[in-house]
Amino acid sequence: MSSSIPRSAAVAAVVSAALAAGLLAGSASASAEDGAGVRIHDIQGTTRVSPLVGQQVTGVTGIVTGVRAYGSRGFWIQDPTPDADPATSEGLFVFTSSVPTVAVGDAVSVNGTVTEYVPGGPASGNQSLTQLSKPVVTVLSQGNPVPAPVTISSWSVPGAYAPAGDPAAGGSINGLPLRPRKYALDYYESLEGTNVRIGSSRVVGATDPYSELWVTVKPWENANRRGGTVYGSYEDQNTGRLQVQSLVPIAQQPFPKANVGDVLSGVTEGPLDFNQYGGYTLTARTLGTVVDRGLERETTDRQHRNELAVATYNVENLDPTDPQEKFDALAKAVVENLASPDIVALEEIQDDNGAKNDGTVGAGQTVKKFTDAIVAAGGPAYEWRSVDPENNKDGGEPGGNIRQVFLFNPARVSFTDRPGGDATTATGVTGGKGHAALTVSPGRIDPANAAWADSRKPLAGEFVFRGRTVFVIANHFGSKGGDESIVSHHQPPNRSSEAKRLLQAQAVNGFVKQLLAVEKQADVLVVGDINDFEFSGTTKALTDGGALYPAVKSLPRGERYSYVYQGNSQVLDQILTSPGIRHFAYDSVHINAEFADQDSDHDPQVLRFRP
Repeated sequence: MSSSIPRSAAVAAVVSAALAAGLLAGSASASAEDGAGVRIHDIQGTTRVSPLVGQQVTGVTGIVTGVRAYGSRGFWIQDPTPDADPATSEGLFVFTSSVPTVAVGDAVSVNGTVTEYVPGGPASGNQSLTQLSKPVVTVLSQGNPVPAPVTISSWSVPGAYAPAGDPAAGGSINGLPLRPRKYALDYYESLEGTNVRIGSSRVVGATDPYSELWVTVKPWENANRRGGTVYGSYEDQNTGRLQVQSLVPIAQQPFPKANVGDVLSGVTEGPLDFNQYGGYTLTARTLGTVVDRGLERETTDRQHRNELAVATYNVENLDPTDPQEKFDALAKAVVENLASPDIVALEEIQDDNGAKNDGTVGAGQTVKKFTDAIVAAGGPAYEWRSVDPENNKDGGEPGGNIRQVFLFNPARVSFTDRPGGDATTATGVTGGKGHAALTVSPGRIDPANAAWADSRKPLAGEFVFRGRTVFVIANHFGSKGGDESIVSHHQPPNRSSEAKRLLQAQAVNGFVKQLLAVEKQADVLVVGDINDFEFSGTTKALTDGGALYPAVKSLPRGERYSYVYQGNSQVLDQILTSPGIRHFAYDSVHINAEFADQDSDHDPQVLRFRP
């Protein structure tokens, strides 16, 4: 699957464990020891954690600027008479747990407990949201004007993303004084809970199933020709990205459907929230209108007669229980958008009953349904090869038993079958007189290696095209699940999942080196969902010693992406080439990741070359 973490509707709660762990420690200011006469900016303070955390406060006044009657139920208040300190927010979320009884424009007085809620829990590494919990609310008057919004724009958001975390605090930025004129994360934090506004902004993350989209207020920031914002390094986090949700329930106003490159036109205004799935989020009381800019799905060039076309495509947990429409759409993409490649490495092919966890591991029905759909779409009658995994040993959805599968067009390419491959038998390298071969084909690479525990094992296959042997290794490396987000209170964030992918990359690199040791000019392609960037340590390990080259780097920087996550267009899917493949054409075929309507969440990759 993707780098994104599985999600469900989040319900806010006071995370006392965070306090116990000392993550959100704070002390009361002397002027507010009795909790009376406290104003919002006193609660928010000049760091990410309230100086009054854990204290009871009374008589906190403000104007209601937004009401949320679903999910994390509550409302926002704002002080209409701010102080002069740009680091202290004048807005605050009041967590009611039930549907609030206040309305926008009410002037209220609130008694409650100052808490720091960590969306996703302290282990997530997320920053906390300062809020009032267990409130007692008194409405003082109604129909008051909402405090004027702060406009978030290209000139107001700093170019630097975040300060480096305090080494004495384990790399946390929680205790650092906010510098909203220097760092983007500090700027957004200084507006936490505040009524904010953006003008017409380009969409950089399509509408998702949870009625969210991403825009950028910096249209030039790492922009690509299709309207996205490219994620090009760990040091460049694209500061202009902002998530947008609506405070209006979908039943009352459907959320607009937008693709990357569209424009959220007009004014979008509401309180600035912080949530688990994206961090700082404009929860729109007033939502702009989506202007369709007509983004089209790409089609790659068809291979010439003497060119071999090899593709990789993550088909997102495909199994026979999926609707026929999904099979048909994926098949049409293979035939039309990918121009019927000679070899297709598929990732996330599930077993014959999908997520039903009954010990089934075979995927013959899944693949047959897919290959039949390809024929019906006008494509070739692909044959296929794979190795069934052990039950529930390769990660992914429990009971799904995802695996990689080779499709190949027998009219163009042949598969060299070498028997003996199964879930636990490793393929090796043999051969002589400068000609390498696999001991088992199809076969798995080093399946007993701890690097592949609860993860997909690489599938190696030996093909012949026009008399030339081509080795293809299909991969689906471990996901980014468990990594801290780029809005973590640790800066830089903890990317714990990289350790496993590094070991996986080293194992694959070592196998490629074995092939090249026997046949220096062997044609080897390492393909698949690598789940990591072209600049990552994973990719560097794959290419160690010059064994492989990440073909995506042959593209202009603005075209290097196969996935869009939180408004960042980024590389997860790759094809890497051995030194003998000197000339090739590479294409990241953008048909899914930028669109609200997706057949998969990944874009397929295609490479054409003459063996």
